[in-house]
Amino acid sequence: MRGWQLAAGVSLVLAVAMTSRAQDKFEIFGGYSYVRALESVAAVQLCPGPPCPTQNFSTNANLNGWEGSIEYRPFHILGFVADFGGVYGSLNNSFSNVSLHRNTYLFGPQVSWPSRVSPFAHVLFGVAHESRAFGGVTGGFVFNSVSDNEFAVAVGAGIDIKVIPHVWLRAIQVDYLGTNFNSNFQSQPRASAGVVIHF
Repeated sequence: MRGWQLAAGVSLVLAVAMTSRAQDKFEIFGGYSYVRALESVAAVQLCPGPPCPTQNFSTNANLNGWEGSIEYRPFHILGFVADFGGVYGSLNNSFSNVSLHRNTYLFGPQVSWPSRVSPFAHVLFGVAHESRAFGGVTGGFVFNSVSDNEFAVAVGAGIDIKVIPHVWLRAIQVDYLGTNFNSNFQSQPRASAGVVIHF
């Protein structure tokens, strides 16, 4: 009888351990994202008659939106992430009627340290799509509407905190986000936070 109980106990422990490991294979993140975008734009100055001069501007935009990702973790600390995001806003200062939105589609490896407070870091590569819409004459200039797809990279790290079984809080994720719009490389910060589900 004791042998049967021992065998049943060992089987139960192994089953729970295997289930726990399987539950750690995937995680889904969803939450808020902020990007301080650097924009290089060309505009045509209003003048009495054509041709009118073109001027280039460098300005910033505070973009707010969402980020979501799914990670498959075949190894204890190493996983692979598919990360998607969309942020929206307008150019700053006197160009506030030029609206802007940006979507990112990024993929790459992520290293995590599994614990109740779990730091992680990743390097992601992919594509960014940007649309800029003009809403009228701004500061004596006419801006062209633009839609473009370019290479993008994100290098970053963050911290997840366990709240209840299978549910974690992504307290902060900070990325260096690089894009290459208008033939100029933009280096800009991205910050995100939200909820992570492990299964």
